Amino acid sequence: MRDALEQVIAEAVPELHRHCRDPWQLIGSAAACLAGAEVSVADLDVLTSAADATRLAQAWRDRLDTAYEPAAAERFRSTFARFRFDAMPVEAMGALELNDGYGWEPVTVNEVLLVRVAGLDVPIPSVPEQIRILERFGRPKDLHRAALLRALDGAGAA
Repeated sequence: MRDALEQVIAEAVPELHRHCRDPWQLIGSAAACLAGAEVSVADLDVLTSAADATRLAQAWRDRLDTAYEPAAAERFRSTFARFRFDAMPVEAMGALELNDGYGWEPVTVNEVLLVRVAGLDVPIPSVPEQIRILERFGRPKDLHRAALLRALDGAGAA
């Protein structure tokens, strides 16, 4: 799995740097894995601006998976697109919002770290930020990832 993650990062991240004009970060299982958590990674989740998600949909139109429908539409909304890459899908979530029962709120990342993968600088939320976001998402898989991140050295003190 780590090889597949590195392969999709090597293929997609240079394009993200080229096409995105606003800050973006990897989130979800890929970010947790890159932070050191032992998680399985099925896709590369990219948090972008709405404009950048639209730009990616145009730039990667030949990779666009138009049949895919994201789950949990009652909890999440964004300018969404899923793209086919050889190693695993890439999902762009532009201006992602979460409805945790109190109305729609933007999902923001307040602290970003750069990790080096396949010779590339890849932005991910800091471990405390990942924990905060995952706990806010509140799904069982997110809470599991948050617990694994919390178990990393120093994360419990954050």
